[in-house]
Amino acid sequence: MTKYAKMILEIVNNTNEHMTAEQIFLALKKIETKIVLATVYNNLNMLCAEGLIRKISLEGSPDRYDKILKHDHLVCRKCGKLTDICFNDLTQILEEQLGEGILSYDLKVLYLCPDCRPKKFKQ
Repeated sequence: MTKYAKMILEIVNNTNEHMTAEQIFLALKKIETKIVLATVYNNLNMLCAEGLIRKISLEGSPDRYDKILKHDHLVCRKCGKLTDICFNDLTQILEEQLGEGILSYDLKVLYLCPDCRPKKFKQ
């Protein structure tokens, strides 16, 4: 693993945010001033391929990167905010329905976050 890959892995694993490649690049640029965005993308792709981090793709927004930790995501349909949530493990239920084992699943639940929900006014 390259030194940049180790640094990127550390950034992803030590944040509760779901950072884009650009955000990771800007965080890394503070430490390694000579890094270029292409290096970040190459290392992110390698880390994803090796199963060390995961890529979260959302329609209409840039890919985000997340640590490998069993959890699912809530996605606000209005503002795009991405929040971690831990549901009960669905693996066994999915395997029973499919009749065979699965490697993994990626669950994104669309909803309206508290900031985007219509406010109810008292009259």
